[in-house]
Amino acid sequence: MEPCQDGTLREFSRLYREYDSIFHSIALAVGLSDSALTVLYHIQELGDGCLQRDIAASAWVSKQTIHSTIRQLRERGYLSLCPGRGRDMHIHLTEKGRMLVREQILPIMQMESDAFQALTPGERRELLRLTAGYISALRELAEAHIRRRGEAAPH
Repeated sequence: MEPCQDGTLREFSRLYREYDSIFHSIALAVGLSDSALTVLYHIQELGDGCLQRDIAASAWVSKQTIHSTIRQLRERGYLSLCPGRGRDMHIHLTEKGRMLVREQILPIMQMESDAFQALTPGERRELLRLTAGYISALRELAEAHIRRRGEAAPH
């Protein structure tokens, strides 16, 4: 199979990196790491009291990264943990954390919403449809590649 020769894949990859870079720049501007911005953003989306695994699943970030970020945010006074069922720990914003979310995270979420709303409803649906199709195809190919690598690995 020939690699995509018309430059569209390269441009798609560049756009994806640019999207990521925008959020990195925002995180730096508000004094947060990328992972701290992600955790606070997802707590706002999922609701106060959510679980670490909920954030990891929603953000597609490893549990280890989420765990260490939550620890850092607790040390900075933004989060507290409350025991739940079994080993579950519910993540809560402190007053300082609520203020940070209100002043920094909510405007970022609004900015993202405004940018999405700048597209027509049809464009929004098409963007979602095409991106989901690409992700699905890439996931299938990646899983097949990983399986083949596992079968070829020395035992």
